Amino acid sequence: MSAPELACTYAALILHDDGIAITADKIATIVKAAGVEIEPYWPGLFAKLLERKNIEDLITNVGGGAAPAAAAAGGAAAGGAAAAEEEKKEESEEESDDD
Repeated sequence: MSAPELACTYAALILHDDGIAITADKIATIVKAAGVEIEPYWPGLFAKLLERKNIEDLITNVGGGAAPAAAAAGGAAAGGAAAAEEEKKEESEEESDDD
């Protein structure tokens, strides 16, 4: 995602979190206050998109179909990390036993 897209996304999330209506002017104000340079059409695009969408649904449905695969991969990686950590503990215990 590009910097202008991220800036507008974060601005919209800030507005939503504060319970303020998401408008192009308000997005532009937040982005400007953050010191991010964007093209003037970005806030309008985001405001028009978000007036038709429920932002809560967008937040809770991020990643849709890829989440189970990512969770499985993350679980495998976490399992491998846990095994490596356990192995390190065993090695350090053996070293301390040798003393």
